[in-house]
Amino acid sequence: MQQCARTGTAATVGGGGTRRGIRAAVAAGLAVTALATVSGCAFARPKVDPFPTNFPTPSSSTGYNPYSPTPSSSSYTPSYTYSPTPTEETFDPDGRSDVRGSGCDYSNSLHQFTYTVSITNPSRTSTFSYDMAVNWMKAKPADGTAYGLHQRSVVVAPGATETYTAQYSLPANNYQQFWFTCQITRAHKTKM
Repeated sequence: MQQCARTGTAATVGGGGTRRGIRAAVAAGLAVTALATVSGCAFARPKVDPFPTNFPTPSSSTGYNPYSPTPSSSSYTPSYTYSPTPTEETFDPDGRSDVRGSGCDYSNSLHQFTYTVSITNPSRTSTFSYDMAVNWMKAKPADGTAYGLHQRSVVVAPGATETYTAQYSLPANNYQQFWFTCQITRAHKTKM
């Protein structure tokens, strides 16, 4: 910090000396004021550096351009995730949860398997086609052997239920006793 001091000369006693002393005092005062002004002591003010060096500089690794209001494409990649709108219905293509079976039977007189299948479309707005497959499987021993297969495609309107009877006939000369189960092995659902 700079310090400033005032200096002056004493006035002499006497007529001519007083005037000369006043002139000398005024001149000395002006000199001190000029010196203080030139050296910066007249009015205290902060020192300003016209070229500061401590400001951060933009880094090229961030892709920031001070002359462009948006980031460069190399540093910003928006990500979008699709989610259905509340009015758009989604469905599982495996429609076995929409299907119920009942009346698994075999007629000795007709040599025929039967199984009643009911398909309920849970949608309120969409019609679906169900590609169905019903198998009559060997039960004792349950070794994966199929006695018969029935396939059918069924179209079901929104909120409706369609019922049909799946059938499979065995050769007439098959008189052996057997155990069987009925299985819905496929109910592939397609939007119409």
